[in-house]
Amino acid sequence: MAWIRTIPTSEADEKLLHAMESQRDLYPIEYATPVHPIPDGGASGIVASHSLIPDALYHAFATFGALMSPDLPLERRQHEMIATMVSVTNRCHY
Repeated sequence: MAWIRTIPTSEADEKLLHAMESQRDLYPIEYATPVHPIPDGGASGIVASHSLIPDALYHAFATFGALMSPDLPLERRQHEMIATMVSVTNRCHY
């Protein structure tokens, strides 16, 4: 298994914390409770893997948050179906 250096939330600077919080704010409220909580309350592995480059972290994860916006013409269930099919197509387990 590959190992990627990450910055734990407890050691994050202001820029990284802001990137993590800002992208998280774009997600639907149901996404606030992690399915697999991180023991120290930090970021999930996929988010943490971007912690060395806060701007990349924000843009990578804010994209999905923006695509789930209730202001778009699709209904929430349609957004979820699209996201599920993209994950299945990409053989992604989450």
